[in-house]
Amino acid sequence: MTSGADGGGHDRPEAAGDGATVPYVAIVLMEASSDRAGHPPLFQENVVLVHARDEEAARDRVELRARRAETSYLNDQGETVTWKLRTVVDVREAEDPDLTRDADLYSRHFRDYASYERFEPLLSGEEI
Repeated sequence: MTSGADGGGHDRPEAAGDGATVPYVAIVLMEASSDRAGHPPLFQENVVLVHARDEEAARDRVELRARRAETSYLNDQGETVTWKLRTVVDVREAEDPDLTRDADLYSRHFRDYASYERFEPLLSGEEI
């Protein structure tokens, strides 16, 4: 049993030593660039769910999944847009391993709300 910042505990299976897998949640950062001069990059943060025996296997699965999502294409203005994996930010066991019901998947902490607000387009009102 683990305890989060809210004091609530979540039952977790012990080690998956019998070959069983557990859910892992990862934060993946993708970057889109264009061959148009002066075009700023666009970043996309993805929350990814994989099932693996351990964190190393989960990280490998997440990176493979992200690499498979890398692509290039011509947009409607004839510019080449390229999406690539920038980094795997984090991989950890899901907060609640029972995904058959409502569950907490991932949590992170930060101290500077103003920076978060500027970064998050849903809070800052920025149009993408």
